[in-house]
Amino acid sequence: MTDKPKLRVLLCAPRGFCAGVVRAIDAVEEALRIHGAPVYVRHEIVHNKYVVEGLRAKGAIFVEELDEVPDTSKPVIFSAHGVPKAIPEEAVARNIFAIDATCPLVTKVHREAELHFRQGRQVILVGHAGHPEVVGTIGQLPPGSIILVQTVEDIENLQPKDEENLAYVTQTTLSIDDTRSMVDALLRRFPRMIGPHREDICYATTNRQEAVKHIAPVVDALLVVGSSNSSNSQRLKEVAERSGCKLARLVLRAEDVDWDLFSGITSLGITAGASAPEILVEEIMDAFAERFELHVETVSTADEAVFFPLPRELRQAV
Repeated sequence: MTDKPKLRVLLCAPRGFCAGVVRAIDAVEEALRIHGAPVYVRHEIVHNKYVVEGLRAKGAIFVEELDEVPDTSKPVIFSAHGVPKAIPEEAVARNIFAIDATCPLVTKVHREAELHFRQGRQVILVGHAGHPEVVGTIGQLPPGSIILVQTVEDIENLQPKDEENLAYVTQTTLSIDDTRSMVDALLRRFPRMIGPHREDICYATTNRQEAVKHIAPVVDALLVVGSSNSSNSQRLKEVAERSGCKLARLVLRAEDVDWDLFSGITSLGITAGASAPEILVEEIMDAFAERFELHVETVSTADEAVFFPLPRELRQAV
């Protein structure tokens, strides 16, 4: 017999790593295997401190800009979030061996923006200022070609050069519901605006948010495992709150859990952002198992079988 309180745990599925994150992490590990340490990585390869520290321990050196990279024959890897066009150009000018680990779904947004630009349209980008993915997308085109909007108010205040010649793209890790309201506002104001052939929000973001929407209304609390600088993880917490969960928290490790908050709960939902490894979910589950008698159920709302091959430079080396 146990005197621990009972806790029903609903595990969201899908959760955790997406195909783009797996590809980016594999790219760093494969580069280390082929070329040996150190391997340089511009920006955090994915937004998860645990993952970054693990790769650093294996010999990856993380930098924010290429001018921090010495003259070297070692590879420099661009993160999954994508980079402005000026970065690969700088790498070529310095004769740096660059490996682009940009998620293919982010590359899709870049190509859409370029296509609209070539066809003479001004591009509106729905996203969060300063996020590396947004910086990378804006940097695909000449200055002023892309206008960033973050709120419906931004859309109301837009003054485009030609209202009849507009297109929009979006950051891939946004809230589905927020983005829908932004796109609705854009199309109300500019009915002739052209959108993507297929929506830009990635499959993994969509699937993880849908799983949270399913679980959040029926649990006392929900934990999102992920880093605070991860956009898709932050959106999962927001989706949980909007879906009726009164206690939603974003934590990276078990040590980050405020146990006083969870002392009186009888049901708990757990998910993980697309850049959070499953080992951290297991760590947090173990910490709850020390305090509660767990009854675990997996609630699956989608099957994922997406795979992205390694960047070309590493495929050739393999």
